[in-house]
Amino acid sequence: MQLVQVLVLGAIAGFTIYLGLPLARIRGLSQSVRGVLSMFATGIILFLLFEILEHALEPTEHALEELFEEGAATGEAALLVFMVASGLALGLLGLAIIESRFLRSEPGAPSLQHQRQLALMIASGIGFHNFSEGLAIGQSYAAGETSLALLLIVGFGLHNATEGFGIAGPLTGEQPSWRFLGLAGLIGGGPTFLGTLLGQAIVSEPLSVLFLSLAAGALIYVIRELLNATRRQAGAMTLMTALLAGFLFTFATELVLEIAGG
Repeated sequence: MQLVQVLVLGAIAGFTIYLGLPLARIRGLSQSVRGVLSMFATGIILFLLFEILEHALEPTEHALEELFEEGAATGEAALLVFMVASGLALGLLGLAIIESRFLRSEPGAPSLQHQRQLALMIASGIGFHNFSEGLAIGQSYAAGETSLALLLIVGFGLHNATEGFGIAGPLTGEQPSWRFLGLAGLIGGGPTFLGTLLGQAIVSEPLSVLFLSLAAGALIYVIRELLNATRRQAGAMTLMTALLAGFLFTFATELVLEIAGG
């Protein structure tokens, strides 16, 4: 494959996130149904959090094992530990600071204002995650593993389609504009293309770990916000069932991709 083809396919893989966004335009939903859809989205995001942490911690743990078992140099291990810690702190505390200073709704403000803010925070967390996925695509291409790069593009593209539901969940019934949904999709999906562009030029495991950790920190904060926003919209059993359904739905898509990829 040529570089231009890889970049175009990387962009497509990111922008499949738009497939789930029209869910936010559904009309006439009751409060309980909206709560269920929001918790379904929370389940999707919870699975993404586990997946992101796994990919961020795996190289860090490997570097620490080499340090203590084989006497490897401490520099790489220390750098990866620093990237994980700083990424989590920036993602989690950064969103908390931004929301408290710039995004907090005024009393009596329309519900749509808060829901839009929440959707943009979700899109930002997913965007950090998708940037790291783009890095993986670009780095695979740079290493000459074009078949792996193509497999990653297909897999991430299918996976990103479910992430659109995660952004749309808190917006259901609020009728956000297509322009706003376009912006949210660009924030969430666009970094896949940017990561692909950077990854084919720079191979950097610490950079990938940093952005994965940023995504994890941001999504931890987002999950907290989603739980607060939906806790009174339906019964606890209904909401937890919806959360579990969202988690298992995303887990099922991940299993299908793993099986298809061999």
